[in-house]
Amino acid sequence: MSFSVKPTLAGRKSVLRPFTEADADVMWEIIADPEVRRFTYEPSTELTLERVRSWYGSRATAPDRLDLAVTDPETGELLGEVVLHEYDPAAASCTFRTLIGPRGRGRGIGTEATRLIVGHGFGQLGLHRIQLEVYGHNARARRVYEKAGFVVEGVRREVQRRDGEWADEVIMSILDREWAALGSDALSPTAR
Repeated sequence: MSFSVKPTLAGRKSVLRPFTEADADVMWEIIADPEVRRFTYEPSTELTLERVRSWYGSRATAPDRLDLAVTDPETGELLGEVVLHEYDPAAASCTFRTLIGPRGRGRGIGTEATRLIVGHGFGQLGLHRIQLEVYGHNARARRVYEKAGFVVEGVRREVQRRDGEWADEVIMSILDREWAALGSDALSPTAR
C-alpha cells in the first residue's frame, strides 16, 4: 500500500483535501495556538515558519503517510489536519493523529474529520487497525476519539512533564470489525 494517492473526502461539516504549499502560513497560525502546542507538540519542539512551509509543501507527495487538510465546506477555510502515518504492512495498521485550530473547535468538525479519515483507512486502504496516543488531560480529544469508536487499550503513566506536571499518555485503537459494527455506511466519506 502507498499513500501516494491523496483523496478529497467530503462530509457535511468538513472537507478533507490534500495540502498545498499555500496552506503553510495558515497552518503556522493554527500551530501557534497555545492549545494546539500544548496537546500536539513536545515541549522542546522548535518550529519555524520556514520549517512549517517545507513540511506542508511536501505533504502532497509524501508516499509514506496521508496528511489531509481539514477545511470548512462552505468557506474553504483551513481549520486543521488529520494524518494516517507509521504504516505497518504486517499488521495492516496505522497511527492516527489530528489537530484542529481554534476556529474549528466546538462545531463537530474534529469528530467528523476523524470519522472521514478512519472510514477511508478501513474502506479504501484496507487497514485492520488504527491506533492513536492522546494525553490523559486532553478531554476534548478523548471525547472525539470515543465518538468515532476508538477504545482505550492502556495508559502509559507519567510519560512526560507538561506544564510542570507529569502527564499520562492514553493509547486508543479501533479495529476494522468495530468500525463496521458502528454502521460505518452512515459515517463513511464521499470521495471526490
